[in-house]
Amino acid sequence: MIREIIHDPIILKVKSKDANADDVQIAKDLAETLESHRDGCVGMAANMIGVSKRIIAFYDDKKIVTMFNPEITSQNQPYETEEGCLSFLGGPRCVTRYKSIKVRYQDKYMKSHEKRYSGFTAQIIQHEIDHCNGVLI
Repeated sequence: MIREIIHDPIILKVKSKDANADDVQIAKDLAETLESHRDGCVGMAANMIGVSKRIIAFYDDKKIVTMFNPEITSQNQPYETEEGCLSFLGGPRCVTRYKSIKVRYQDKYMKSHEKRYSGFTAQIIQHEIDHCNGVLI
């Protein structure tokens, strides 16, 4: 189900709770909502659709990837960039990101994974994990 995008910074600043196997429908809704905004959005976190759970969805090439309880376990090569966000009104904001990250996460079956990402995909993941942590750019 496509959900409404939340713009209220009070809601978005709340740190998300861990997700579990009962949250699979939230992940599906998140992916469908991301798909419906594909022209102007490359990633979303569950709090952007009003659910304070640690779930993110993002495009990795043309495929949507969903992660439960993502955590960055290593990062290197910091750089400054500008990012916008579907949840925030106004233009892009300056932020520090890392060119390469390693992420530990769970899939919808709660199986653990760890994967390294770089470039723009790493930037998207960092942005969405910030959302999970209640960090607004």
